[in-house]
Amino acid sequence: MGDVEGISSAPITPRPASIAPTPPVSCPPSQYHSPSLSRSPLLSVGDHLSGGGGDHPTPAPPSANKTPNRIRTPNRGLTPRFLTPLGSPIRKALRMTKLDPHDAWLPITESRNGNAYYAAFHCLCSGIGFQALVLPVAFTFLGWAWGTICLTLAFIWQLYTLYLLVQLHEAGPEPGVRYSRYMQLTTATFGNKLGNLLALFPILYLSGGTVVALISLGGSTAKMFFEIVCGANCTAHHLTTVEWYLVFTSAAVLVSQLPNLNSIAGVSLLGAITAIGYCTLIWVVSVAEGTLPNVSYNPIRAKTQIERVFDVLNALGIIAFAFRGHNLILEIQATMPSSEKHPSRVPMWKGVKAAYAIIAVCLFPLAIGGYWAYGSKIPENGGMFSALYSFHSQDVPRSLLGLIALFVLINAVSSFQIYAMQMIDDMEYKVVTRIKRPIPWWGRVLLRANFGYGCFFVAVAIPFLGSFAGLIGAIALPVTLAYPSFMWLKCRKPKVYSPMWWLNWVLGVLGMCLTGILIVAGVYVVIDTGIKVSFFKPGAAGS
Repeated sequence: MGDVEGISSAPITPRPASIAPTPPVSCPPSQYHSPSLSRSPLLSVGDHLSGGGGDHPTPAPPSANKTPNRIRTPNRGLTPRFLTPLGSPIRKALRMTKLDPHDAWLPITESRNGNAYYAAFHCLCSGIGFQALVLPVAFTFLGWAWGTICLTLAFIWQLYTLYLLVQLHEAGPEPGVRYSRYMQLTTATFGNKLGNLLALFPILYLSGGTVVALISLGGSTAKMFFEIVCGANCTAHHLTTVEWYLVFTSAAVLVSQLPNLNSIAGVSLLGAITAIGYCTLIWVVSVAEGTLPNVSYNPIRAKTQIERVFDVLNALGIIAFAFRGHNLILEIQATMPSSEKHPSRVPMWKGVKAAYAIIAVCLFPLAIGGYWAYGSKIPENGGMFSALYSFHSQDVPRSLLGLIALFVLINAVSSFQIYAMQMIDDMEYKVVTRIKRPIPWWGRVLLRANFGYGCFFVAVAIPFLGSFAGLIGAIALPVTLAYPSFMWLKCRKPKVYSPMWWLNWVLGVLGMCLTGILIVAGVYVVIDTGIKVSFFKPGAAGS
C-alpha cells in the first residue's frame, strides 16, 4: 500500500482546457452485474485514459503546464482514479476486467437476481432424470457390495468436480472475469482450438441430445398416461406416437417462451418436486409390494469372459450417466449477483449442497430398494418405471400409476426448459453479435419455436438415436468427471506434488481412462446387439 500512496501523492499534470473531458462509461442497469465484470468498481473513462493510468497513458501536449521538478515515487504503472475505493489494492486484476455488452441481451445472463434457493431448484431439476430409473440394472451385474460402493464413489466424485466448477466460475484463467458458460471456461483454459475440440460436441449432446431424449420420453409417457386414465374399455380417439410427441413438444415450446434462466426458477421448482415425487413413489410402492417370486440377487454372468467384462463396464456407465447437469452449473451460477465482498460461489455452493443432499436421498433408495424388490428381473429398458408397470399394474391402484406417469411428464417438460436454455442462449448470441442489439420478442418466439420443433423432427426422424446413448454418453463423460480437474490444475496451479495436485491429476487421468474404456464398450454393444434402423417410426423403435 505504500507504493500506491506514493503514486497518488504526486501532483497530477493539469489537463488543457482545449481538450473536452470524456464522458464516463454508460451502460444499462443490468450490465452492473455483467458476467465479465464484478459489481464494483466502475471505471471513469476520462480519468482512466487521460490522467488516471493504465499501461499506455495519453501524454499531455507540449503547451500544457509542466509538473514542477521534484523527487517522485518510482513509476510502476499509474493507478487510475475510481469512483469507488475498492479497487486500488488490486490493479492487476482490475486492468483485466472486461465488459461484454451482449450479456445483458442473452437469456442466461440478462437477469442477475438469482439466489441459493433458485440454484437448488435448477440443480434438482437438472440433476434428477430418467437415467436414475435404470440404476438398479447396474446392480444386476455388480451385485450388492460393488454396486453400492461404485454408486457411493461416483456420487462423491461428481460432487467434488461440481465444487471445482463453482470455484472456477470467478477464479478462472483471468482475474476479474466471471465465466458464465462451460464452453467459455473451457476455451479460456485450454485455448480456443483445443477447448472447442474437447468440449463442443459433448456440450451439444448434453443439451440438445437431452432435449431430444426428453421429447421421446415425454411423448411416450403422455401416451401411457392417457391409456391409464382412459382405461382398457375407452372409446376415445387414441393419438399416434408421433402425435403425442407433437403434443409434448408444443407444451414445452410454449413454456420455453419465458425470457431467461431466472424466470424459469418456478418451473425448475415444479420439476424438482415432481422428480422427487416419482422417484420416491416408485421405490416406496415397489418395496411395499415386496420381492418378486423366485427373485435372485446373484450377479448376471455372461457365457464368455469378454462379455462379462463388457457387462461390468456397462454397469459402470449406467452409474456414471445417472449424474448429470455439470454442463449447466456455470450457467446457473451466472444468474447470481457477485462482488468482491459477496462472491457468487458462496450462495451457489449452499444451493448445490442442499440439492445434492436431496438427490442422494432419492437415488440411493431407488437403486437399492429397486434391486431388492426386482433383483435380476428388472427390465434393462425403462428400469424401475417399466418394472412397476409390468409386475404391479394389476396390484397398484390405477390412480397411483397415473400420478407417477403425470409426475414423469411434468418433470420432462420442466427439464426441457433448463437444458434447452443453454442451446437457445448460444443461438441468440450468434444473432445479437450480428445485429448489435437485443432480439425483439417476436424474434425470440420464432427462434425458440424453431429449436423446439427442430428437436421434435430429430426425435421422430431418428428414433433409434437412443441406441447410441451409451456410446455418445461415454464421449461426453469427461465434462462431468475429468475436465473440471484439469481446468483446476491449469487455472489455480496448486503446488506440485501437493495433495490437491495429486488428487486432481489422479481424478482427471482416471476420468479420461474410464471414458476411453466406456467408448470401447459402447462400440462393442452397438456391434453386438445391432441397431434397428427405422426412420420416422418412433413407435417401432420403441417397441
